[in-house]
Amino acid sequence: MAIALITFIPRDARTVAIPLPGCGPMHGPRKRNEYCGVAGFSSTREVSKIIYFSLRALQHRGQESAGIATHNGRMHVVKGMGLVHEVFNEINLSYLKGKVGIGHVRYSTFGESIEENAQPIYLYTPEHEIAVAHNGEIVNVDELRMFLGSIGSGFTTRSDSEVIARLISYEITRKGIIPGLKEVVRRLRGSFSLAVLVDNRLFAIRDPFGIRPLSLGKIDSGFGVASESVAFDSIGGEFLRDVRPGEIVEITPEGFVTHHIFKRKHRAHCMFEYVYFARADSVIDGRCVYDVRRKIGRILAREQPAIADFVIPVPDSGRAHAIGYSEESGIPYAEGLMKNRYVERTFILPSQESRVKEITMKLNPVRSVVDGHRIVLVDDSIVRGNTMRKIVKMLRDAGAREVHVRIGSPPIVAPCYLGIDMKTRDQFIATGRSVEEIARQIGADSLGYISIDGLVEAIGIPHEDLCLGCLTGEYPVSIPGERIRHQSDLEEF
Repeated sequence: MAIALITFIPRDARTVAIPLPGCGPMHGPRKRNEYCGVAGFSSTREVSKIIYFSLRALQHRGQESAGIATHNGRMHVVKGMGLVHEVFNEINLSYLKGKVGIGHVRYSTFGESIEENAQPIYLYTPEHEIAVAHNGEIVNVDELRMFLGSIGSGFTTRSDSEVIARLISYEITRKGIIPGLKEVVRRLRGSFSLAVLVDNRLFAIRDPFGIRPLSLGKIDSGFGVASESVAFDSIGGEFLRDVRPGEIVEITPEGFVTHHIFKRKHRAHCMFEYVYFARADSVIDGRCVYDVRRKIGRILAREQPAIADFVIPVPDSGRAHAIGYSEESGIPYAEGLMKNRYVERTFILPSQESRVKEITMKLNPVRSVVDGHRIVLVDDSIVRGNTMRKIVKMLRDAGAREVHVRIGSPPIVAPCYLGIDMKTRDQFIATGRSVEEIARQIGADSLGYISIDGLVEAIGIPHEDLCLGCLTGEYPVSIPGERIRHQSDLEEF
């Protein structure tokens, strides 16, 4: 059973920064805030349940922890380990009083799941209460941590998100709320989509490259922000538009106010959102994710044809890709693997051992489809290869004559520093291996990847406006020891 942590700190306290409840001293390797989901609403009515149902719709983005912060003259925070419905109940939701608030779901990538990394991050100064929900990864976090430490800030976690919260605290105390938030955006380098409460004011902030998604929407009693448009669908709201890259938006019950936009010559939308991570029914930067994935499958079929009896997906991540492959190739589509809906997404489980162990619980072959047949198995990506190896073996054990694996992303050959659990080159099955060698490693009769040009065509965003760092080794931001894709200055208008 999940345990939710309830926090209330009196406003008259004199301490500038508080320890996060339940957190001990810093220990072990620094844990970063990777793929997550954020939401926030400003309304004429209480928002805790609106945020709760929004987080349920974003649960695919993180299954380790969940949290909500609201404000009604003082800040209230509830967060804990587990799924959204495990952390929250009628009692603690009723505690979250306020007509403005933010929420967060998280998944871990390093070490074990620990409560200290649950969000929103909450702290206060003599002037303000601040809560921050963050999706992304800051690459200059060590530099910022050293700076903040030099001016007296103490840290209770190793997360990027606490650094952001303390930087916000420092800058708005020094410059005021809006100028302070502008300075924060100038100083952060990396990927960040933020929902920020400063007292009862709600802000949505997206990094100038637009690496992580962030959506604005309307509900019957106000307006809100969420990582994906599906959050608004789930509560009977309306998706209006994306937060623009580099935009600082204040959200009120009456609408949106854009305070500033930092503009880059090129953007760097993460290709992996379209390939895997976002929900298929989401709309991100003007593109329906399902349509992109189906087009990936069609292009994949043209680039990597196969002779087979059935096209089957790895559910659910490969389903739209497989439909597109079947449509283009003319090979019948079939559901050859059944999914247990009550098992987590294996990619975002915290260890490789748990990922592989979950496969047999998560998937089971449909023998009437598989036995004696040639199969095209379609999935979104191969990172380490262990999961795919297990699935191919499962199909062979179920009687498949041939298994031809087709993948909706090019080979992943370089680390991601901007928000996904792919940190070292030696963990990638594609490192130093040919496609034929990878096919042998996973036990497939053949293996085919979509090309980078094919992926770019399917997404429909120019090559120079996508982050393809994990495919090319060239990144949109400066990272020590890595190649930078573009060199440009941050322009303001």
